[in-house]
Amino acid sequence: MQASTNFRQLCAQHGIAVTHQRQVLFEVMQAMEGHPSPEEVYARVKKKVPSISLATVYKNIHLLVESGIFRKMSIHHGSVRVEMNSEEHHHMVCSKCKAITDIGEKELGLVPKRRSLSDGFLVERYAVDVIGLCAKCQQA
Repeated sequence: MQASTNFRQLCAQHGIAVTHQRQVLFEVMQAMEGHPSPEEVYARVKKKVPSISLATVYKNIHLLVESGIFRKMSIHHGSVRVEMNSEEHHHMVCSKCKAITDIGEKELGLVPKRRSLSDGFLVERYAVDVIGLCAKCQQA
């Protein structure tokens, strides 16, 4: 399936209007690895749509996150980061360079998840951040 068809279908499923800027933003984000910040996305989108503003990128990333197409990572590590990996996983965050890497639940040795916690708290998802120094920062 072509990316444009996929994007149009996603928009229809989530009740979002299809625009050229959103399509380019989506395609750029799909091609990016890791957990890009809005500023990183903006730098790439601006090459394809020179008239786009950073505010428009923020607004549309927020729309894609709110609609459920993408997920927002924890904002505890500076700038908001966007999560494109829809598989269940967690993150290793370098406290020095702020690099974020996915890590599987099995690798962390986590126990099976509970659907609800005390006081009737309904769990939507678990997000574990493992904070430490990446291999590159350890060598520096």
